[in-house]
Amino acid sequence: MNKCLKIMLLMQKIPKDFLNNGVKESAQSFSIEGTVQIMDATTIKIIACGEKEDIDSFLDALHREVAQLSLDDMQIEPFLKEKDYRGVFRIIE
Repeated sequence: MNKCLKIMLLMQKIPKDFLNNGVKESAQSFSIEGTVQIMDATTIKIIACGEKEDIDSFLDALHREVAQLSLDDMQIEPFLKEKDYRGVFRIIE
């Protein structure tokens, strides 16, 4: 069964390589498709779609990554897939 989530990370400071090394690599290792985007100086928006088990594993890995950072808040909510991500995970700049 497929599952899509919108994840908002609120941080005091976003580490330089966090999108590539922390989010994108993890998403690719679990075959997650979607996007990650810096919304402003303290907010990261992640759209993640994939098999339920893979999404759960991705969330676990993301929790481990952000546990080492100055995370203020993490908001997770269901998301209706509005477009085809063509099986890849992209960084939107």
